[in-house]
Amino acid sequence: MKKKAPKVIDKRVLEFALSEQQEELEARKNEFLCRRREEILVDLKSNQAQCVIGVRRSGKSTLCYQVLNEAGLKYAYADFDDERFAGMQAEQLNDVLEVLYKIYGDFECLFLDEIQNVEGWHLFVNRMLRNKMKVVITGSNAKLLSGELATHLTGRSKEIGLYPFSFAEFCMMKNVDMVQKTTKAEAFRRSAFDEFLKQGGFPELITLDDDRVYVSGLVDNILKRDIEQRYNISYKAAFENLAHHLMNVAPAIVVMKDLAELFHFKSEHTVKNYVDYLKQAYLLIGVPKYSQKSRVRAVQEKIYTVDVALMSERPNAFAGDNLGHRLETLVLVELMRRCKMEGLDVYYLNERYGECDFVLCKNNKVLQAIQVSYDISDDKTRKREINGLMLASRITGCNDLLLLTDHAYEDVNLDGKHIAIRPVYDWSCNYYSFKQYN
Repeated sequence: MKKKAPKVIDKRVLEFALSEQQEELEARKNEFLCRRREEILVDLKSNQAQCVIGVRRSGKSTLCYQVLNEAGLKYAYADFDDERFAGMQAEQLNDVLEVLYKIYGDFECLFLDEIQNVEGWHLFVNRMLRNKMKVVITGSNAKLLSGELATHLTGRSKEIGLYPFSFAEFCMMKNVDMVQKTTKAEAFRRSAFDEFLKQGGFPELITLDDDRVYVSGLVDNILKRDIEQRYNISYKAAFENLAHHLMNVAPAIVVMKDLAELFHFKSEHTVKNYVDYLKQAYLLIGVPKYSQKSRVRAVQEKIYTVDVALMSERPNAFAGDNLGHRLETLVLVELMRRCKMEGLDVYYLNERYGECDFVLCKNNKVLQAIQVSYDISDDKTRKREINGLMLASRITGCNDLLLLTDHAYEDVNLDGKHIAIRPVYDWSCNYYSFKQYN
């Protein structure tokens, strides 16, 4: 069978599309844009490619745009998520470069958006780096970016993970004060957090009225375009049912055998691949089980959605009213943000006689144990959550114990241990809570 010839896009089409993209970028200069903590991680003085990766619509392009404009670098922009570039091969990226020089004149940096859509893109980027061009990349597929970077750009790339808005960033966009300790300021933060707990942090949802249409379209696009087409999924309906099921039940421990039986897959290996694809596209986050044994950490992963909006704003989703699961998900995503910044790892602890939602580690040392519970007014619930922290302390030797709730604020001393009980909205507004570990 003859190999299909690669699609060649006419240079006039390239010029028209790239010129329109330049106009769209220029139009953003008058927008109010949220500053993101991850901006400080982008190093434009480095000779490495700066790669910002994360779920679609999390604000990757905006982050790069702000960093580049603030630095005053002259750069050229190309968005490969444009349908006019569909099927483009790496061989034609030199045509893109030529057209960019025609549009922008001379420049010192290339800003390449969703570059993983072009097969073989890494060869072009490698050549640009060898030619001393600064390169900023965004992408929404962990394996395609990280795998290609590790294989072909060894030591010549820096990966920066980005999630949807944190609560602090949500407050910035809503003009909600995060510092004052007045009754009024506290009430406004409390109200904003109730909204954030329901809506989540996808930036565009702040200005949209129909969350369900937006989230459904986003999930559908990721499943069908980013995963099914890219990985040539054979059993599309079963794969989509599995994806929606996992988003419905999250947070949950994944048991491949049970999922294979539930969705009638022939092997657990197929299920594992499908779950990996969902994580690579950033729909799901996997948290390993805490253990000193590597083989234990490699199995029994607990999965979360990357944003609480994915738990409910979809057809046939029934997880919307579980406030405890939503609160735990918000905490996990905030921990992932902070731990990426600080070089920490997140695990969950689960033993036969108790569990703790999260333990934070640096190398082989546990720095903090965290429990999450929406409401601890019931004595039984309160005792269970505190016992989980005490268990984590006994097993790991950690004495920094934190219980995060929807609204409770107090300090507890038990058996020589101090437990801080804090509302999530108060904890979330603290940008620098991990500074002590540097």
